[in-house]
Amino acid sequence: MKKIQILGTGCPKCKKLAELAEQTAKELGIEYQLEKVTQINDIMKFGVMMTPGLVIDGQVKVSGKVPTIEQIKEMLK
Repeated sequence: MKKIQILGTGCPKCKKLAELAEQTAKELGIEYQLEKVTQINDIMKFGVMMTPGLVIDGQVKVSGKVPTIEQIKEMLK
Protein backbone atom coordinates (compact mmCIF):
# COMPACT_ATOMS: atom_id res chain seq x y z
CA MET A 1 0.00 0.00 0.00
CA LYS A 2 1.28 3.46 -0.94
CA LYS A 3 1.25 6.18 1.66
CA ILE A 4 0.39 9.50 0.01
CA GLN A 5 0.74 12.66 2.05
CA ILE A 6 -0.39 16.09 0.95
CA LEU A 7 1.53 18.88 2.67
CA GLY A 8 -0.41 22.11 2.91
CA THR A 9 -2.57 24.26 5.12
CA GLY A 10 -5.71 23.80 3.04
CA CYS A 11 -5.18 26.29 0.21
CA PRO A 12 -6.94 25.72 -3.15
CA LYS A 13 -3.73 24.28 -4.69
CA CYS A 14 -3.39 21.87 -1.76
CA LYS A 15 -6.97 20.66 -2.25
CA LYS A 16 -6.39 20.29 -6.00
CA LEU A 17 -3.25 18.23 -5.39
CA ALA A 18 -5.15 15.96 -2.98
CA GLU A 19 -7.89 15.42 -5.58
CA LEU A 20 -5.38 14.67 -8.35
CA ALA A 21 -3.35 12.28 -6.21
CA GLU A 22 -6.46 10.37 -5.18
CA GLN A 23 -7.81 10.27 -8.74
CA THR A 24 -4.47 9.04 -10.08
CA ALA A 25 -4.13 6.30 -7.45
CA LYS A 26 -7.65 5.08 -8.28
CA GLU A 27 -6.90 5.14 -12.04
CA LEU A 28 -3.78 3.06 -11.46
CA GLY A 29 -5.76 0.69 -9.25
CA ILE A 30 -3.26 0.86 -6.39
CA GLU A 31 -4.07 0.63 -2.72
CA TYR A 32 -3.26 3.85 -0.94
CA GLN A 33 -3.70 5.77 2.25
CA LEU A 34 -4.14 9.53 1.84
CA GLU A 35 -3.10 11.80 4.67
CA LYS A 36 -3.29 15.58 4.75
CA VAL A 37 -0.48 17.19 6.73
CA THR A 38 -1.73 20.66 7.65
CA GLN A 39 0.40 21.77 10.61
CA ILE A 40 3.29 24.06 9.62
CA ASN A 41 5.69 22.33 12.02
CA ASP A 42 4.87 18.91 10.56
CA ILE A 43 5.28 20.24 7.01
CA MET A 44 8.67 21.73 7.88
CA LYS A 45 9.85 18.35 9.22
CA PHE A 46 9.82 17.20 5.58
CA GLY A 47 12.07 20.13 4.65
CA VAL A 48 9.31 21.64 2.53
CA MET A 49 9.19 25.44 2.55
CA MET A 50 6.57 25.96 -0.16
CA THR A 51 3.22 24.23 -0.34
CA PRO A 52 1.59 22.26 -1.71
CA GLY A 53 3.86 19.28 -1.24
CA LEU A 54 3.42 15.68 -2.31
CA VAL A 55 5.08 12.91 -0.29
CA ILE A 56 4.92 9.27 -1.38
CA ASP A 57 6.10 6.58 1.03
CA GLY A 58 8.04 9.15 3.06
CA GLN A 59 9.84 10.76 0.10
CA VAL A 60 9.10 14.34 -0.94
CA LYS A 61 8.30 14.23 -4.66
CA VAL A 62 7.06 17.79 -5.30
CA SER A 63 6.83 21.05 -3.41
CA GLY A 64 5.55 24.47 -4.37
CA LYS A 65 3.45 23.36 -7.36
CA VAL A 66 0.70 21.02 -8.48
CA PRO A 67 2.05 18.30 -10.80
CA THR A 68 0.02 16.88 -13.70
CA ILE A 69 -1.76 13.54 -13.48
CA GLU A 70 0.92 12.07 -15.77
CA GLN A 71 3.67 13.26 -13.42
CA ILE A 72 1.85 11.84 -10.40
CA LYS A 73 1.46 8.48 -12.22
CA GLU A 74 5.23 8.30 -12.70
CA MET A 75 5.79 9.09 -9.01
CA LEU A 76 3.36 6.39 -7.88
CA LYS A 77 4.87 3.60 -10.02
